[in-house]
Amino acid sequence: MKLITRDTDYAVRALCFIAGVPEKIVAVPELVKNLKIPRPFLRKILQKLHKSGVLKAYKGKGGGFQLARAPQKIMLVDLINIFQGPFRLNECIFKKKICPGRSACVLKSKIDNIEQQVIRELSNIALSSLM
Repeated sequence: MKLITRDTDYAVRALCFIAGVPEKIVAVPELVKNLKIPRPFLRKILQKLHKSGVLKAYKGKGGGFQLARAPQKIMLVDLINIFQGPFRLNECIFKKKICPGRSACVLKSKIDNIEQQVIRELSNIALSSLM
């Protein structure tokens, strides 16, 4: 299991770059050149960030992307949710069905506690602290 997938990693790198040039609209070719991320892959990531409200998009000549909110208000856990879905350590699957002993499982309870601790920590990591 990966905590951070490639999509999330690329999103963080793109957002850090965009945040590093405040008040400027950053064009996709500039991001591709500086981040060395394939253009089609990067565009898909940027569109997803735009749809989720993290980025503002500007079309046409001089178009590109800007942060829709301050870097201090963009949290790593939010980016993980956008690109990976809700954070889960354990689904307790047994023969493609939910385990019948799930409610009494001591291990599940301990893993749930770890999961909540990780989510709390990820919720405290802002984009601004990664720049």
